[in-house]
Amino acid sequence: MRYVVDLGERPSAAIAGTEARFPVRRIFCVARNYAEHAREMGYDPDREPPFFFTKPADALVEDGCDVPYPPRTQNLHHEVELVVAIGKGGRDIPVAGAEGHIYGYAVGNDLTRRDLQHLAKKDGRPWDTAKGFDFSAPMGPIHRVDEVGHPRAGRIWLTVNGETRQDGDLAAMIWSVPEVIAELSTLYELKAGDLIFTGTPAGVGTVTPGGEIVCGIDGLGTLTNRIA
Repeated sequence: MRYVVDLGERPSAAIAGTEARFPVRRIFCVARNYAEHAREMGYDPDREPPFFFTKPADALVEDGCDVPYPPRTQNLHHEVELVVAIGKGGRDIPVAGAEGHIYGYAVGNDLTRRDLQHLAKKDGRPWDTAKGFDFSAPMGPIHRVDEVGHPRAGRIWLTVNGETRQDGDLAAMIWSVPEVIAELSTLYELKAGDLIFTGTPAGVGTVTPGGEIVCGIDGLGTLTNRIA
C-alpha cells in the first residue's frame, strides 16, 4: 500500500532481555485506582466502576531518555504506574480469564499537566490536553509473564532527584489488573499491542526542568528519565 505522507515507524516498546520490540497499538489509562491517591485528588475512594482515558501511542518515552518539559503548563506532575501489555485481544473478557490475555508488565510514568487537568475538571471538559501530550508516557522495558508471573503485590515507588515522593504497594489497587481488563473490554475490543496504565499511588507532585525521575516496581526494575 502506498501512502501520501510518511508516518514514520510504528511506536513500540522495549522487551527485557531481547532486541525484539513490542508494537504498541493504543494506550489506555485507569484513573484513581488507589484510594489514597483518590483522596489526595479530593475524591471519595468508594469502589465505583473504573473509568479510563487514553494517550497516543507515540507519547511513549524509553528508559534513559530525556523528556522535554511540555508547553502550556506550570505544574507538571509525575505518576508512577504498573503497565500491562496485552498479548491477546478480546471483547467482554471474563475476570477469571483476563490474565491469559497479558503478554507482560512494565514500569510507567503517567505525566500530567495538572493545571490543565484542573481546568478541564472545572469546566467539564475532556482530559486530552492534560494527559495525552507529546512525551507524556515514559515506560521501561516489558517483562514477559513467563519470566515474572503476574505481580499482584509489591512495592511501587518514585523518586525525584533522590527524594522519595511515592511509595505504595500494588496490592492497594482498588480494581485489580484482571478486573481492569474485564471492564475495559466491555468498552473496547482489546487487541494485541494495547497497553494499560493501571493507576498511581498517593504522593504525586510537581517536577521541574532538570529533575531526574526514577520509578520502580518490585520485580520489574526501574525507569529513569530526566526532565529536559
